[in-house]
Amino acid sequence: MSHSPLLHRIDRVIQSSPHAPRRKVFLESAAGRIVLRGKVDSFYQKQMIQESLRGIEGVERICNQLEVEEPR
Repeated sequence: MSHSPLLHRIDRVIQSSPHAPRRKVFLESAAGRIVLRGKVDSFYQKQMIQESLRGIEGVERICNQLEVEEPR
């Protein structure tokens, strides 16, 4: 992951979120477009992570490719 100021801000938000499983969410960024990848436990987590990024300056578009893991 690049260490651009935008990705650093996004990473801080995700790491402080109670909805984001640590080390399971990965980011990519290009020209204000953020791609979320990884695995989460529920659709709710997927949506809450996406919504937590909407207010960050510089984020123009979010492509949420997080996958909801099947319960074991």
